Amino acid sequence: MQTLTLGVSSLVSSRLAYGCWRLAGTSKPAEVTPASRAAGKRALATAYEAGYTLFDNADVYCRGEAERLLGEVLREISGMRERVLIATKCGIRLPGVPHPDSPHRYDFSATHILQSCDESLRRLGLETIDLYQLHRPDFLADPEEVAAAFTRLREAGKVRYFGVSNCRPTLLTALQRACPLPLIVQQVEISLFQRAPFTDGTLDQCLSERITPLAWSPLAGGLLGDGAKRPLEAPVNYPVAATQAALDAVAQAHGTTRAVIALAWLLKHPSRIVPIIGTVNPARIRELARAPEIELTCEEWYRLLLVARGEPLP
Repeated sequence: MQTLTLGVSSLVSSRLAYGCWRLAGTSKPAEVTPASRAAGKRALATAYEAGYTLFDNADVYCRGEAERLLGEVLREISGMRERVLIATKCGIRLPGVPHPDSPHRYDFSATHILQSCDESLRRLGLETIDLYQLHRPDFLADPEEVAAAFTRLREAGKVRYFGVSNCRPTLLTALQRACPLPLIVQQVEISLFQRAPFTDGTLDQCLSERITPLAWSPLAGGLLGDGAKRPLEAPVNYPVAATQAALDAVAQAHGTTRAVIALAWLLKHPSRIVPIIGTVNPARIRELARAPEIELTCEEWYRLLLVARGEPLP
């Protein structure tokens, strides 16, 4: 698979990342079964064999089970750890943690960042995380405190590089101004049906500051592939049938599938978006790995944009 350098770092990643959110087959540890664990391990092995070298995780994915599964596979497949990049995230505190009456909240305090990193390292069975990201913006975030935590983790050899996820461009600017280390990625939802990053300054900032955008839900929860699941944060109606038909037409011209074209649409942007693939279906993992081979024309790109918008450009 084609590669790129993440931001201004020394990390070289595949053009597609593999996301571990669905790895355990559930969001509840008590519901994880031997079969779901085996399926998750097969998915990871397939992604590695297909050329994915950036594996994106988070401490809240099945409350740490996704990190444990990834750590097991890293130990089971000889040489895998040396050939891949391991990314994980912190900052979301689930209800009931650390106290029974604790609310669901976001936490960018130094104490939480440092403790979360140690816990992720333990679950992953690693000494160093390649890319550590703040998951969702804490409204009480103090950039200076975040910078101090990042510096401690870097000096301790626990993290190589840092990034953010779902962050407002203005908050990213404040964090980077306070932090002496480069923030190399911004992970946000981007797809034909989630185009806000094209207009809210997110991708412009990535271009200007040489930050790599990581796109979660690049197939809009399956709507741009063969699935029927709605995106996580999409309370509006989309022109699904028309967009799928337009994708099919472009896919036929390129001899591929609509899902591959939906990813190629993201890969066309000059900010060098890295779509995060979340399926655990081995056949789909291999199919989507073909996306970097497809080069859409500007006309094809805008044709798909117009159909997905459901209205003309201004």
